[in-house]
Amino acid sequence: MRGADHCLLEQANSTYGGRSWGSGVPDRLGPGPRAGDGPHVGAGRHDDRCLPLHLEARVSCRVRDQLRVALVAPPYYRIPPVAYGGIENVVADLANALVGRGHRITLIGAGPSLTAAPMESVWPDTIGDRLGDTFPELIHAARSRRAVQRLVREKGLDVVHDHTGAGPLNAAVYAAMGLPTVVTMHGPVEADTAGLYRALADSIHLVAISDRQRQLAPDLPWLRTVHNAVRLADWPYRAEAGSYALFLGRFNRDKAPHLAVEAAHAAGVPLILAGRCSDPAEKAYFAAEVRPRLGPGDTMFGIADAAAKRTLLAGARCLVMPVQWEEPFGMVMVEAMACGTPVVALRHGAVPEVVAHGVTGFVVDHPHELAAALRRIGDIDRGACRDRVRRLFDVSRLAVGYEAAYREALAARVPVAPERTFLLPAEPTGIVHHLTASSSHRGPQRSVRPTSARPGGEGRTAG
Repeated sequence: MRGADHCLLEQANSTYGGRSWGSGVPDRLGPGPRAGDGPHVGAGRHDDRCLPLHLEARVSCRVRDQLRVALVAPPYYRIPPVAYGGIENVVADLANALVGRGHRITLIGAGPSLTAAPMESVWPDTIGDRLGDTFPELIHAARSRRAVQRLVREKGLDVVHDHTGAGPLNAAVYAAMGLPTVVTMHGPVEADTAGLYRALADSIHLVAISDRQRQLAPDLPWLRTVHNAVRLADWPYRAEAGSYALFLGRFNRDKAPHLAVEAAHAAGVPLILAGRCSDPAEKAYFAAEVRPRLGPGDTMFGIADAAAKRTLLAGARCLVMPVQWEEPFGMVMVEAMACGTPVVALRHGAVPEVVAHGVTGFVVDHPHELAAALRRIGDIDRGACRDRVRRLFDVSRLAVGYEAAYREALAARVPVAPERTFLLPAEPTGIVHHLTASSSHRGPQRSVRPTSARPGGEGRTAG
């Protein structure tokens, strides 16, 4: 063996703890390993992706620890967001956690990113003013597909993890290349969303953010549940309870802040209301249901940015969550408990999964029970609230959960015939091409040999 090859083998053996070596064939998309690539992952299988191509026929390494993942984020808010943007917060924390665990992560989204992962920006800036429109979703899906294809050609990818609405429509294209698509259902299980995922069942791997989502639609192509999480160190803990109850969320009938006002008045507790109230429906709801109920003990705060949210949560006596819908997760409950602040909530959706009744707050069945729970909230140990987050909802668990999901998706890939070659166009084609291209000209095409896959045994919300 040549000297350089021998040194590389010694380095690999040192890096991977003297693991055994066997034979194998490469099974990832894109170029072979480059200097500085670091370890790579397989799902309990042998491969040879740690070595240069001239060694692949002779030496292979066992399962490695690195994954190359494209995280496709919505184009509406920064990552992480300045204020509103629950999905973006989750994506930012996941990107940072995965990079910290040695994976090669690329974000695909809009505008700049402040995470540890490099950003492939497919929009010059975020487009929050287009949230809810159909065509920006389609355009983003087309541009994201282009970015994924470019990453495959230039760096190689193992998994696409899509957090958008229309992005999963690209999954069949990726599957034909041997590239699995993991999709997180961030919002509620509604008829249209469930219908889309059923139609894509043969090409996506669906992750729930709560077990409740899976109970509501057990026939969807679920891979596993991965609860949303926070970086505990980013949330200030306060052992002493404050004097006020806090409502923190959007002003609409699903979140029902008017019930929080009524409960606070009945319990004789001051209330601070913070959150978004900007679109016409939210303003109409506020004018009809919230403003007439406000009294001298109530304070309207407005939208709370990241710093203000932490201050409000840490200083509160409790968080009030009088939700009237199938809450997919309820991230604000985790954020409150991370600060030591207990939660008083109605039993809808994933609320009982997040809040331990009688331990980290009270979960009740009817709005008229909220006031009594507010009066009893002093019985809750604030330290127990933070401990529950540490054990169940810390970002380290988020990363571990998605690592497992990626490996399961890789193991479940349908084999792609090794003699087949796919053309990856430099520009999008078909109907969505007309949404993004400035002309009908298609750029040069390049042949890429696909992976030799082996089969293995809210409204808009982040929950």
